[in-house]
Amino acid sequence: MLTGLILAGGPQRRMNEECKPLLLFGGECLLQRQIREMRTICSEVIIAAEDPRPFLRIVDRDVRIITDYYPGKGPLGGMHAGLSLARNNSVWTVGCGMPFLSSSAAERLHQLQQGGYDAAIPVIGGEPSPLHGVYDRGCAEEALALIERGERQMTGLLKELAWIEANEREFGLRGIDPRFVRNIRTWEQYQDCLKLAGMELIR
Repeated sequence: MLTGLILAGGPQRRMNEECKPLLLFGGECLLQRQIREMRTICSEVIIAAEDPRPFLRIVDRDVRIITDYYPGKGPLGGMHAGLSLARNNSVWTVGCGMPFLSSSAAERLHQLQQGGYDAAIPVIGGEPSPLHGVYDRGCAEEALALIERGERQMTGLLKELAWIEANEREFGLRGIDPRFVRNIRTWEQYQDCLKLAGMELIR
């Protein structure tokens, strides 16, 4: 069984302090789109946020909204909290700016991670994408150790874990579009993703 964990974080400076999970993507916000995809394979979905209030009215009651134990520590803070509270041993962990989540990719990552690894991570174009990975919930301990050392980057976590990669060929053989790792960090990237999905920016 899988837990789905969305790292909602806080307002983004590069997005003019917009709350990324609430960006419109078609007829729903990005967060709702992610939850819908996660529910196809996850028995529970958790949102880790510094401030849960913006999400209370837009998600169903069965979605757990938790706050970071260590606010202001970036994705590691949300990851530590989510892994600590997950009911399942394996946790599909994603960033809140990813509109093209792939449950098929997550299923394959889960299969790989079950081979005795701390995590399974997609590596697309030679670059690991830790924000669309499947982790053992025991990785919360490594996340906490990094937080206590002042680390904020997910790449630091990968250095501490025994993880297995899944590359583009791995996904291509299964008909999975590698664009599932796209992560919106700027308005320009948001517009690009809307165009990719055949949508238009509505302000």
